[in-house]
Amino acid sequence: MSRPATAKIARHKSLKEMIDENLFMTDEELAEYFSVSVPTIRLDRSDLDIPELRKRVKDVAQDNVKKVRSLIAVDLPGELLEIDLNKSGALALETNQRMTFTHSDVVRGQYVYSMAEALAIAVIDSEVALVGVANIKYKHPIHSGERLLAKAEVKRIKGNNYIVWVKVFSKKIEVFKGKFILVSIESKV
Repeated sequence: MSRPATAKIARHKSLKEMIDENLFMTDEELAEYFSVSVPTIRLDRSDLDIPELRKRVKDVAQDNVKKVRSLIAVDLPGELLEIDLNKSGALALETNQRMTFTHSDVVRGQYVYSMAEALAIAVIDSEVALVGVANIKYKHPIHSGERLLAKAEVKRIKGNNYIVWVKVFSKKIEVFKGKFILVSIESKV
């Protein structure tokens, strides 16, 4: 077997493993990691029957959103990547120019907060959950076109009160963190 064929086989194996670990990786990031062109990565994905990023995320999000009791899909700003009710969850959001301030390329804080709040509510195993207290911190500005990944972890449950920590990342850099105290309100039917 020739050297280029051996390298391709090894790259295919590594590519599959990387996408399995982080389905949120773009073709551009993969191309940079493997030191090949973006068309090469697209061809590799095609050879391996790995769909493009948007399709991968959409498929996972559709499965996960069915588990959420407190919100419906249209209430989630972004794609729900994972959910384990009363434990943890992850949400992805692609920012765009509509989310920025008129005079700059900086994303308005309301979009980041909305993402974090929605994820905190979604991880609660309740029909209705409301934010009682939110302690938040914006750590770095976010620019149009950045992909955000929010991760939530339920830290404590006491009666109908939940403490949920949410961290938002852009390219593995923490850009926002929040501590949400949520109150579950079960509907009386």
